[in-house]
Amino acid sequence: MHMVSPDLDLVERELRAGRLSCPLCEGRLRPWGCAGCAVTHVLMPVVCLLRRVDAVAVIGDALLAKATGQGHRPIAARLGRPATTVRDWLRRFAARAEALRALFTALALRLDPALDPPPPAGSVVADAVAAIGSATSAATRRFGPRPPWPRVAVATSGRLLSPGSINTSSPWAALG
Repeated sequence: MHMVSPDLDLVERELRAGRLSCPLCEGRLRPWGCAGCAVTHVLMPVVCLLRRVDAVAVIGDALLAKATGQGHRPIAARLGRPATTVRDWLRRFAARAEALRALFTALALRLDPALDPPPPAGSVVADAVAAIGSATSAATRRFGPRPPWPRVAVATSGRLLSPGSINTSSPWAALG
């Protein structure tokens, strides 16, 4: 999977012009695959997460609310989403929270070696959300302002809530 701009017309133009590179072999992507490695790639906008209908910013809003102690029902009501959907997001995030905290703390320190890791925030979910905030703030200082949750989608290759391992070699610069 290859994370791309949410501007689908721009992505289509870049793809047809050969300006998107393969994340595996660095060859040029083209419609229906890459000539260099003969692999077909999924292009996913940075505003999405793998296997999720809702935008990463909506899911991120729920995670921020959970980090402050809110329950899934009030969060779901405020976001206009089913309580079961929000509960699933929060459970999946909580199951991965320690790995995500470690990933985003490492990213923050890679972007700003002088940065102090965030202090404990009171729960594993709050600690992970604080680490995400630290990393996205460091990315903003280094690369300029961008919305934080698409950066999170890129840093996790769209797998913020997916089971399995987390990519630890994040392409932050792709969001420049």
